[in-house]
Amino acid sequence: MLFKKPQSDPAKKPMSVADTNPQAPGEIQAGATTFIDIVAPAAFVNTANYVQLNNYFIKTFFVYTYPRYLNTNWLSPLINLDATMDISMHIYPVSTPDLMRQLKRRQTNLESSLSINREKGMVRDPELETAISDIDALRDTLQKGESKIFHYSLYFTLYSRTKDELETLSNQLESTLGGLLIYTKQTYLQMEQGFNASLPLHLDELQILRNLDTASLSTTFPFNSATLTSSHGILYGLNRHNNSLILFDRFDLENANSTIFASSGSGKSFLAKLEVIRYLMLGTDVIVVDPENEYKNLAEALGGSFISISLNSDKRINPFDLPTITAGETAETVLRSNVSMLTGLIGLMTGGLTPDESNILDKALFEVYSLKDITTDPNSFKNPAPTLTDLEQVLQNITGAENLIKRLQKYLTGSYAGLFTKPTNFNLENGLVVFSIRDLEEGLRPIAMYTILSYIWAKIRKTLRRRLLVIDEAWVMMQHEDSAKFVHMLAKRARKYYLGLTIISQDVEDFLNSPQGRSVLNNSAMQILLKQSTAAIEKIKEVFNLTESEKFLLLESDVGEGLFFAGKNHVAVKIIASYTEEQIITTDPRQLLEAQQGQNSAQG
Repeated sequence: MLFKKPQSDPAKKPMSVADTNPQAPGEIQAGATTFIDIVAPAAFVNTANYVQLNNYFIKTFFVYTYPRYLNTNWLSPLINLDATMDISMHIYPVSTPDLMRQLKRRQTNLESSLSINREKGMVRDPELETAISDIDALRDTLQKGESKIFHYSLYFTLYSRTKDELETLSNQLESTLGGLLIYTKQTYLQMEQGFNASLPLHLDELQILRNLDTASLSTTFPFNSATLTSSHGILYGLNRHNNSLILFDRFDLENANSTIFASSGSGKSFLAKLEVIRYLMLGTDVIVVDPENEYKNLAEALGGSFISISLNSDKRINPFDLPTITAGETAETVLRSNVSMLTGLIGLMTGGLTPDESNILDKALFEVYSLKDITTDPNSFKNPAPTLTDLEQVLQNITGAENLIKRLQKYLTGSYAGLFTKPTNFNLENGLVVFSIRDLEEGLRPIAMYTILSYIWAKIRKTLRRRLLVIDEAWVMMQHEDSAKFVHMLAKRARKYYLGLTIISQDVEDFLNSPQGRSVLNNSAMQILLKQSTAAIEKIKEVFNLTESEKFLLLESDVGEGLFFAGKNHVAVKIIASYTEEQIITTDPRQLLEAQQGQNSAQG
């Protein structure tokens, strides 16, 4: 609170209902309810070192000394302190002519002392010389009108439910200020006056004043906004609070995982593609799982690989392929991990497994690898991997596997035959690889995404390189426990392999209602919330602990606007792209139609 010097008016008194009737008898006036009666607390206890207001214990501190120089925004650590606290400033302008006369007299006295010391042959006094220099510089700035002097008082009032907590907060406050060479004292025996000084009453009975010039006073500006600007990284957009650039490298965070939540048409895919372009320029490899062919133009424009996974495509992934054994792992560990992954995949294919079927499948998977001479010997991993067809042949010889075989038939000989039964016939060699599953029917998409991610994970573990893995419409994976667990595993282990996972979803409820969805969010150091629908906003507010103003900001944002969380900081963001970037990544039907018409006109 910034207050001018109070002007006392003894004629003023509390307003009451009786004041509206000057003829009211004294008895009525005595019984009238005043405004003070309404706002007054039920109890107020004043002691030597705190006051008690209802159920709160309150203590006020005043600043009595400042360092020689004050840095801009030095109040920020106090404003961000995790404590219930009022910070009150009282600022009184000082008459410049009067001050100039005082400074002149003071400088004359100091220079006389300095001259006397020199005549006596005394050792030079740096403190005296500094004081003269400071006064001389101040007189110059005052004379030129470049600065003014103000009397300034600063009070900190802490609130707590218990005395012990109040003492802890008091120590924390004094320690924080002491680190800035700013020293405080509590308003001992004057706690009520200190409390009043922190209220919006224009009342400073303590008058603990210090002199600050304009430059020093400007450093006490009590409002600050977070910035997310680094010396390296990529540009995400503008900070809507202060128009600073949001520029940093997500790989500098505790992990490089990111989640993007937004309603349909709010710019989530636009943002993801913009990030892909800019990280590619930094030499980062990018792999995308694309459910709607939104990244096809991007892959073609940037010379990337576009791999369509469908029944009609010639590209195939064998889910039985084994990953490379990395440092710290054994062949047995890798084999068991892959068997566990395949159990989850086949559970998705068959609509779930009973405990007996899970045991049968576990035994069959180890046996099918053994038939291909793949064992716990690392050299055996070079042998060709089995396929789903090989697994069927093993299951045929196991009692109790009949029902499981029936449910697998549509992937072996039925309508989905050939999709998961052939060897892998491509490699991830390009810096940008996009896997498209648009041409798969809805029921196959979770299975295809699981298979693709398993293949990607195996390749990522083979060579350590900085990579981004983008999973668009990730809510599809959260619908099934096995696939949700797999995404959760990726989020937890990505950092070890220099991988940043980007999760994109518009169905916030579906994603966060899964326990694994919450865990993925907790394992993402960067989160971006763009424009939200009224149906999802309450869930978003609860999960991200948003304020009411942040909630309404998300409801009222335009396309490409929202909140940007990075580590412990978050700001309001406006995503920005260059004209060329926008032409490459836009999915706006109007812009695409205009571009197509422009091409047709040029060809005609």
